[in-house]
Amino acid sequence: MLQSTQLRPGMVIIFNGELHTVFSMTHRTPGNLRGFVQAKMRNLRSGTMFEHRFSSEDRIERAVLEELEMEYMYDDGEYYYFMNTENFEQTHLTKETLGDGVDYLIPNLKVNVEYYEGKPVSVELPPGVVMKVVEVEPGIKGGSVSNVGKPAKMETGLIVSVPQFVNEGDSIRVSTSDGSYQERVTV
Repeated sequence: MLQSTQLRPGMVIIFNGELHTVFSMTHRTPGNLRGFVQAKMRNLRSGTMFEHRFSSEDRIERAVLEELEMEYMYDDGEYYYFMNTENFEQTHLTKETLGDGVDYLIPNLKVNVEYYEGKPVSVELPPGVVMKVVEVEPGIKGGSVSNVGKPAKMETGLIVSVPQFVNEGDSIRVSTSDGSYQERVTV
């Protein structure tokens, strides 16, 4: 059992007795009210998408799945291809299965593909992914003093709010749980 605040995109949970994959989650703490987690999920049996609000204290059962370490290779517009790092077999998943996780898939990224009854159902991403900034506005002189961010487009198309000192071509670590900037990385 895990707390609702530990939900991550791509996780498979048991909710109302059925398997659901988490597409996105947002942890909110509005004013002096209790915090909650707004999760967008898809029922794996019926394919229906819906949103559910969990209390921050709610306990959620994570589905027991077979995990295989795989490496993301490429996508062809319809399918995302992964290779098993042990036996080099390939499998493909659709965007519907991956959810918001497609925004973090860069070539050669090692992920855990989760199988339920022999069928791939989700991908567990690492906590952070190093990505290259492909488009960003120039920084404002003296902007590093304030905590004001600017939008930056990553190599996958993901838009991340970054500090003023980040420039085009820099590599940064992005959190896969909420898509936030973590740090600048030298590669």
